[in-house]
Order: sequence, then structure tokens, then C-alpha cells
Amino acid sequence: MPKTKKAKDEKATKKADADIVRESSEVPVQGKSPVKPSKKSKKALAAVEAAALAADEKGGLDFTRAWVEFPDPADDEQVFRCDLTWLTSRWNCIFGSGCQGIQPGRAADGCCTLGAHFSDEEDEQRVAGHVARLTPEIWQHHAEGTRGGWVSEDEDGSRQTRPFEGSCIFQNRPGFPGGAGCSLHILALREGREPLETKPDVCWQLPVRRTYDWIDRPDDTRVLQVSIGEYDRRGWGPGGHDLHWWCTSATSAHGAGEPVYVSYRAELTELMGKAGYDRLVELCEERLASSLPLLAPHPADPVGPDA
Repeated sequence: MPKTKKAKDEKATKKADADIVRESSEVPVQGKSPVKPSKKSKKALAAVEAAALAADEKGGLDFTRAWVEFPDPADDEQVFRCDLTWLTSRWNCIFGSGCQGIQPGRAADGCCTLGAHFSDEEDEQRVAGHVARLTPEIWQHHAEGTRGGWVSEDEDGSRQTRPFEGSCIFQNRPGFPGGAGCSLHILALREGREPLETKPDVCWQLPVRRTYDWIDRPDDTRVLQVSIGEYDRRGWGPGGHDLHWWCTSATSAHGAGEPVYVSYRAELTELMGKAGYDRLVELCEERLASSLPLLAPHPADPVGPDA
């Protein structure tokens, strides 16, 4: 029987564990320098970490999902197509409390390592108005952003928040007195606003993904289908497969008391309009109220009677 990828991964993990155990048993002897970790042990440790992160993500990219489609109550020419598997899941953002980050060795960055691309000129101008109110007390890189600017262009000429010292320039590092994390997010909380008001579109929408498709119907009518679903690794494009870790399919990020459609009320209302969101709530509640086993639950969600 040919060896499966899973079997190979398990074998590699066991070998890496053995290498680490063997080197850790080499305790210092009096009068001699402690044994320094070798390149082999570092490689073995990295392999163990990679295996642990891979085990944390469940379901892969293709698994059974429950979708619902309904007319937009506020627009006769638009329909919503919503992923109930995702929206009723118990995912929550664990930034700063278990998030592993999308780049190795930079867990504190979360998903902010690359900076944020603006959706359009209006998005950039909106953010600029809030950047003008940031102060050195809540923005660690205020001096650098003021002196060198906070916008840059990628290799394709698309405008984005400027990466600085390995992460987005608005990212306050751990230990900063004004608070770690996005300074634009901190600004919103201090002013009693929703963070979606101050942050670039992509930042507050993640990990919800909104896409559009024109649907041509057999009676020669056309309708705009707005899909609301999970921003999985594919949402990042081809490079998403190479991310160090991604939260939407990770069991460590699926332990919230409230489902996504509740915890992301403000964001979903902004994406769908109030009437559309209110209808979504009704459908999500009907799904969760069913006495039957939940159809197509999210594979990363907790299981059991207390889930």
C-alpha cells in the first residue's frame, strides 16, 4: 500500500520530536559550556511547529457548506447568497491571545504583516481623515509616518498602507504604552466608534468575504448576486496557500460564545444593509434553532453537547 501524505507527515513529526528530545537531554556539565542548539535541532523544532499549525487547521479548503439565497429586501435587482456554515460558526478573532500570524516568527502582527491595500480612492481618502487625528500616544510610528508617509505602492502599482520594519506602519508593537495592535482600531475604540469607520476596507471586512456575480436567468432577466462567506486561504490569491497560519479554519480560533453573524453585526450590516442583515439573522436563527443535528457544521467548530 503506498504511503499517504498523512503518514509521511506523521513520520517526519515523530523524527523531529526525537531529535529535539535527544538534544535537550544533553545537559551542561560543570566547567563546560552549555550545548547550543544545532541547525538540525532548529530544523526539527520548525518541523514540529509546522505540524502543530497544520493540525490546528481543519477541513481543508473544500468541505460541505450550507448556503442560503434570498432576495435583498431593499433592492429588487439584487440577491444575497450567504454561507450559513461560516456565519453560524463560533469563530472569533484571537489577535494577541493565540494568533499565530501569517508569517513565521511574527505572531504579534496577526494578519497585518503585509499592510493593507485600499479598495479604491475613496477608501484611502476616508482613512486619511482618521490618520490626521492619530497622536504619538496611540500611534507608535507617528514620527515615521509623518516624516516618510504612510502610503506605498506594491510591485503592481497598487496603493496600500506602508510596510515599516516588517509590518504595517499602523501596527503598534507589543509593549507600546498606547496599546499593541492597529492604531486606527485603537483610535476608533477611544472615540466610541466602530473600527470599520477608521480602518481600510479590507481590514475591517476580514475574515468575511463579499463577492459579486451577475446572474443571467432563463427569462432574459439579470440579477446581481452578492455572496457573503468565509475569507479562507484562497481569498488571498495563490499566495494564500503559503501563509504561515490562517485563522478561519483553525480550531484555536473557534471557541466564541457568539456565532459570527452576531459578533460581526456591525460589519455585516455595513456589507449588506440593515434590511439584508435582519433577514440573514432570521435565517441563521432558524438554522441554529433546529432540533435536528446541524447540517454542514464548520469543521473547525467545537463539537459535543457544550459546543
